[in-house]
Amino acid sequence: MGPGWYDYENMTVDWNVPDRYEIVRRIGGGRYSEVFEGVDSSNEDPCVIKVLKPVARKKIKREIKILRNLTGGPNIIRLMDTVHDEHSRSNSLIMEYIENSDWKEVYYNLTEMEIKHYLFQLLTALDFVHSRGIIHRDVKPANIMFDRARRKLRLIDWGLAEFYHPGVELHIRVASRYFKGPELLVGYKHYDYALDIWSTGCIMAAMLFRRENFFRGRDNDDQLLKIIKVLGSDDFERYLAKYGLYLQTYDDELVQSHAKVPWSKFVTADNRHIVSTDALDLLDKLLRFDHAERLTAAEALAHSFFSTSCPYLLLGTAHSCSS
Repeated sequence: MGPGWYDYENMTVDWNVPDRYEIVRRIGGGRYSEVFEGVDSSNEDPCVIKVLKPVARKKIKREIKILRNLTGGPNIIRLMDTVHDEHSRSNSLIMEYIENSDWKEVYYNLTEMEIKHYLFQLLTALDFVHSRGIIHRDVKPANIMFDRARRKLRLIDWGLAEFYHPGVELHIRVASRYFKGPELLVGYKHYDYALDIWSTGCIMAAMLFRRENFFRGRDNDDQLLKIIKVLGSDDFERYLAKYGLYLQTYDDELVQSHAKVPWSKFVTADNRHIVSTDALDLLDKLLRFDHAERLTAAEALAHSFFSTSCPYLLLGTAHSCSS
């Protein structure tokens, strides 16, 4: 689509005055921003005010460029305004407001239909994003607003997102530990859209097996070990050999042999009613060491897991689902 699509460094951002927006309460924050619920006094509509901390101007431009490029995309949070406050010298992004259901409260009691709906909407967003040459690079429940009552989902926080250029090295210090793909944990800098697919697989495993975080490591090495203990050291060694990667570690367990654990081993009396053969098959095709072997978002959407019952039925729309 040309430099006009991805050249954010030469983009000019028009900052408006923030007078029309009022802060109601703080709802979150992190290394790069503080996030507040707000209200647009011009129409009394709720909004989200993301106050950006002093970071590289290049990074701020990248986030704004990506949000503008994705405007109107399915299940993508909408950027409504960019404002600059002279008094505090702060820049803020004004986003649409979505009533969010806390992941820690819902992941362990989602129904099978809700799991299908959640994953279908997330994959729909990622299919759109990836088809536009963009990797989110921080897919996790905290960056997915899910209004359970209205069955509405939005993928948010595009601060780590990046444009994908084949053959160009990318930073590996992205994503949150429990959702980092193996490519990041072994220092492979030529990763691609499949990074977001791994993170989606981690979310799916958490929902199916009723665990807040399916792979929960103390640090990056322990995170990799948790993955190897499930996917097996044989597949891991084949992955390293295929891409000419070398594992640098002081953890002896990482170089020991670990057998692959069938996904069916994680089925218990508490989760059996939401775990189907199709669900385990899809999960297996999302969580692969080799990023090239993972399904794309489009391929995942066509999986039989979504054919057994239609996610759109939850929305009450006229869309049809193939079976």
